[in-house]
Amino acid sequence: MDQPFNLPNLLTAIRLACIPVLVSLFYVPVSHHQKLAAITFLIAAATDFVDGYIARRRSQITNLGKLLDPVADKLLVMAALLLLVESGKLWAWVAILMIGREIAVTGLRAMASSRGLVMQAENMGKFKMVFQVIGITILFVANPEQHHLLWQIGAGALAMAIILAL
Repeated sequence: MDQPFNLPNLLTAIRLACIPVLVSLFYVPVSHHQKLAAITFLIAAATDFVDGYIARRRSQITNLGKLLDPVADKLLVMAALLLLVESGKLWAWVAILMIGREIAVTGLRAMASSRGLVMQAENMGKFKMVFQVIGITILFVANPEQHHLLWQIGAGALAMAIILAL
């Protein structure tokens, strides 16, 4: 029987709960606030890898998890991308491209779900997520003027995520 209340789904819920914390930390006027936001983002992103591992290992894959997990990932990434655009660390067209793709995939999943199908994330999507996490985390902490090489590495990781999303 499909039991939606399990540890993997709890971790997904925690990832969702991290989004307002991430946004708040990004704006709070304290020293190293963007580093704190980066750490929050990393913790939230790590729950994605942990919940999937636990779900597969313990055979706790649920329909709720198959649907909610990718939505939580997309909301986390979209929030982070918007924060980076607003702070001037990421070009808006990059965020629009990435967010547009995420919305399209979510729409396809919703259409499939309405027909009784559940679309799980594929391996290429998991690699894309890894590059997104690397790129976003670096861009949170790298100032393009002061840490140009580090910023370029972060931007390059996001470029790789875009390529993998095609």
